[in-house]
Amino acid sequence: MAETGSSMNVNRIALIIAALLALGAIAVQVYRSMNDGSGEDMTLAGSTGEGEEAPSVGEVIAGLEKKLQESPDDAESWRMLGWSYFETGKFPESATAMKRATTLDPDNPEYWSMLGEALVMSSDGQQVPADAAQAFRNALKHDPKDPRARYFLAVQKDISGDHRGAIDDWFTLLEDTPADAPYAADIRRVIGQVAENEGIDVAARLAKAAPAAPTGGISTSGPAVATAAIPGPSRQQMKEAAALPAGQQEAMIAGMVDGLDKRLTANPNDANGWIMLIRSRMQLGQTVQAKQALERGLKAFRNDGAEAKRIREAAAALGV
Repeated sequence: MAETGSSMNVNRIALIIAALLALGAIAVQVYRSMNDGSGEDMTLAGSTGEGEEAPSVGEVIAGLEKKLQESPDDAESWRMLGWSYFETGKFPESATAMKRATTLDPDNPEYWSMLGEALVMSSDGQQVPADAAQAFRNALKHDPKDPRARYFLAVQKDISGDHRGAIDDWFTLLEDTPADAPYAADIRRVIGQVAENEGIDVAARLAKAAPAAPTGGISTSGPAVATAAIPGPSRQQMKEAAALPAGQQEAMIAGMVDGLDKRLTANPNDANGWIMLIRSRMQLGQTVQAKQALERGLKAFRNDGAEAKRIREAAAALGV
C-alpha cells in the first residue's frame, strides 16, 4: 500500500535522521589504515606518529584514487574509497565505488551492505530503492546478522505500509544488538517514533526488550564515539515535521544540531557531546562550524589531556 502526505514525510524524516546521523554507527567504522604496499600507512583515526598530522578526508580520497589507478582490482581500496565518499556526502560516487568492490569480491557482506546504504542516500530520501534492497538481501545471503541490511529492509517494510512487520524486525535486530553498541539507543528510538506515528503500542515490548550482552570490544575512544548518533527528535517534533515541506524538514534537522550546540555552550563539560557536534556539523557540510566546535571542545578540556586527546582523535577521524 503506497503512502502519501504526512506518513511519507515522517518516513523521510526517519530515513534522514536514522540513516544519515544514527546509522553512521552501523554503516561505517572508524577510518581504517590504508597501506599502499610500500610500508607507508595513511591513517585517519589518530594513530599517526607523534607530532604528525592525520591526512584530511580529501587527501585520503586522492591517495586512494591514485592507488586504484595502479591497482584497479583491489576490492578493499574500493571499499575505503566508497567509505570516504560516503563520509563527505558524495553518495552517488560512494555507490559507484562500492559497486566495483562487490564486483571484485561478491561474497563480502559488508561491501553489499555499504552499497545498499549508499544507494539509499543517493535516492530522494523517501524510499529504499529496489537496487538498494537487493544489495541488502545479497548482504544477508552471506551474513544473516548484518545489522545495516536488516535495519534498512525493515525501513522498506515500514514505507510500504507494513509498520508492524517493520517494528517486529527492529525488535529482533535490537535483541541481537550488543548493549554497548553506539546505535542500540537509536534502534529503540526508531521503534518508538514509528509506533507513535502509527498508533501502535510498544511500551511493554520496549520495556522488556533486552539488548545482547556487551561485546567488550566497542571502544569509548574519540573515533568510536564519532560514529555515534546525535539526539533524535522528540515525538512532538516528529508530528510537527510531518507537515513541513522537504526544505523545512532539513532545516529542522539543522535546528536539532544547533540545539546540541547551545546545550554544550551552557554545559561544556561533555566530551562526547563535542564529538557528536563535530560529526553533525560535518554531516551537514558545515566544515567551518565543525572546526569551531573542535576548538571550543579543546578549550573546554584544556586541563584534561585524556579527554582533549579523544576529541582531537575524533576530529581527525571525521576529517576536521
